Amino acid sequence: MKAAKIVMTSLAAASLVTTAALAQQSMSGMVTKIDRLSGTISIQQTQGGTVGASGGAIQEYKVPKGQSLEAFHAGDKVSFTTTDSDGGKTINKLDKQK
Repeated sequence: MKAAKIVMTSLAAASLVTTAALAQQSMSGMVTKIDRLSGTISIQQTQGGTVGASGGAIQEYKVPKGQSLEAFHAGDKVSFTTTDSDGGKTINKLDKQK
């Protein structure tokens, strides 16, 4: 019985760690709109695949209060990571691509 509890506890811990790692996604795209007053940025994700494929959907992301958007402008190509939070997706890391 103790062995079963240990196995179940280990499985539960492993699933929590895996879920947290999968929640953070690394993506790239182009900035389409920045709202500095509300702290949001809209990014059209880069569509992978065949030549001539249209861009992905435009998604709006929240930006943490400490992160500045002054260096970014519409049309900039960026790479970013996000996490799902209470009211939507939040940007964790945002970098300009060269």
